[in-house]
Amino acid sequence: MTASGSQGVPFRGAGKLASFEDLLLPHLNAAYNLARWLTRNDQNADDLVQDAYLRAWKSFAGFNGGDGRAWLLTIVRNTCYTWLQRNRASELMTSFDEEMHSTSSHASNPEALLLQSANGDLLKKALQGLPPEFREVVIMREVEGLSYREIASISGVPVGTVMSRLARARARLQQVWARPIEQAVPTTT
Repeated sequence: MTASGSQGVPFRGAGKLASFEDLLLPHLNAAYNLARWLTRNDQNADDLVQDAYLRAWKSFAGFNGGDGRAWLLTIVRNTCYTWLQRNRASELMTSFDEEMHSTSSHASNPEALLLQSANGDLLKKALQGLPPEFREVVIMREVEGLSYREIASISGVPVGTVMSRLARARARLQQVWARPIEQAVPTTT
């Protein structure tokens, strides 16, 4: 059985594995990131990414080329939503406690470190509070850098819907960020 690789070149056996690895393994972090934000749990994200890669491998012969990242993230997204539908009750009870892409700060200022930590916690909580369809577009656009068209393809919705969801998600995030500032600033009467 032959199929086309990402360049339209037929592959067999080991060539299929090499093509699969070349095309999809560079996107492992993006796949995990999307799964983690959708499931809000590291272990579930690990399992779902593994399942998504297995599904991608099984259907790789049907991949007709194009953007491997978008194709893979579509599989990851669908795998996560299937899992969420089956496990909705446990998903709602699971708290998200993963440190989000933290990099070691060389700042020696304890106040700066405390503010950075508080902002990170606030962002995590704000993202957690978004509905999954809003959370996924924010992650795909702002973290993964996907275009509106790529997000629309992955999500299976029109570009206008992606833009609308992103605008609403940003508005909600802005409201969450504004609350601590409003609470910190005393009102004059």
